Amino acid sequence: MNPPKPALSPALGRILATVSVGFVVTQLDVTIVNIALPKIGADLHANVAGLQWVVDAYTLAFAVLMLSAGVLGDRLGTRRMYAAGIVLFAFASLACGLALDATLLVAARAVQGIGAAAMLPNSLALLNRAYGHDPKLRARAVGLWTAAGAISIAAGPVVGGLLIAAFGWRSIFLVNLPICAAGLLATLLWVPRTEAAPRYLQQTSGTNTATLRGIDLSGQCLAIVALTAFVAAVIEWRPLGLSHPLVAGGFVLALVAAGAFIAVEARSESPMLPLSLFGKRSFSVAVLFGICVNLTYYGMVFVLSLYLQRVRGYTPLQAGLAFLPLTGGFLISNVASGWVVGRFGVRVPMIAGAITAGLGYGLLHFVDAGTPLVGLLLPFLLIPSGMGLAVPAMTTAVLASAEAKRAGTASAVLNTARQAGGAVGVAAFGALASGAAATQIVAGMQAATAISVGLLALGGVLSCFIHPQPHASSSSSCNAGDTRVGESQSR
Repeated sequence: MNPPKPALSPALGRILATVSVGFVVTQLDVTIVNIALPKIGADLHANVAGLQWVVDAYTLAFAVLMLSAGVLGDRLGTRRMYAAGIVLFAFASLACGLALDATLLVAARAVQGIGAAAMLPNSLALLNRAYGHDPKLRARAVGLWTAAGAISIAAGPVVGGLLIAAFGWRSIFLVNLPICAAGLLATLLWVPRTEAAPRYLQQTSGTNTATLRGIDLSGQCLAIVALTAFVAAVIEWRPLGLSHPLVAGGFVLALVAAGAFIAVEARSESPMLPLSLFGKRSFSVAVLFGICVNLTYYGMVFVLSLYLQRVRGYTPLQAGLAFLPLTGGFLISNVASGWVVGRFGVRVPMIAGAITAGLGYGLLHFVDAGTPLVGLLLPFLLIPSGMGLAVPAMTTAVLASAEAKRAGTASAVLNTARQAGGAVGVAAFGALASGAAATQIVAGMQAATAISVGLLALGGVLSCFIHPQPHASSSSSCNAGDTRVGESQSR
């Protein structure tokens, strides 16, 4: 006889809905902009490399600042950081919608990424605080939370196409304003105040100066340099060539900064990236899996947007509607994943998801300029079905392997790795398909699909080594009294 499904109380349901708003807007802006790229390029006179920066300025800022945002959330209060991120994201979205040239748009996109970095890890930390007392209920909530973000990723091109057809490309940014307003209001009304750690301020010896403790500025700067230099070198590799000083120098700088970053983090008393987390096998595997998933998906959506509009000649609306099957696949598989994780643990859905998504990318490998639209249907269903099955399990594995007090940091590490993978995917796959001719775009897309199959196969193999069953370690210090909704614990 099957055990009864854990029930979501109305108060917990409201928290889930509220923190999902942050996930929705951050993920929506990852893909909604892809469908507008040809229009943005024509209006603001940007080439393919410039369009890659429109995408990656957001993703890079998102990735490199998320760890610090997670640490700040752990120290200043997750609710405060989440609300601040919503406000900043709204103002940056307004700036994107009003941008008069590509440089201003890229700068505003970077500020959007800062707001997203503040929202995402603290969104997941708030969810973990509310549901950490019940691992099965948490798995179900994570599945629903992930479904909201995954559907927004998949719906981005569709929503973008509709908005562009009706109001122009600027509307894809302005649509964030009412969503952020609703999310901020819900946060203030429905999310209980969490305990703000009074230890986030320390007195400097011999002075009255208060400084933030735990913000690893040297590590943060090195992370920004390493990831930005690497992505910039990848973007400029095709147009300038590997031997160009800027490209070769970018790769060298990225390597040196990455090595220095690891050395600094190993010695730091309050590292932004706690290397001890990677001593847990399940955590390490889940993070590597997340990199593979995001690198392949973000990169392929970028390339497919170019393929549909520049090779097949679709309008933004037609291209957006062509992405519609992605939404249905994400919706069904994400919701199902919570049940699968609760019944079989995290290993089975991660392996099955990697195989399913890899098969979808494999079918895309045979698509060319003359492939009928129906030929895209099956891969467009398989890819989100596999991802939707695997990603909630991956997220649950991370939460289950971290202590409750480090939930914000752990989720930030995971999502930093995923966003970094996405930035690299856009840069690398965009470089492969950067030619103006249709044959170059198709050849680049086919190379990208082959790489995607290999990475998903790697992810499936790695998943075999993960702890099969989520456990309550991440909530071991929480009890029902700690997670009572409506209990205000801070000033």
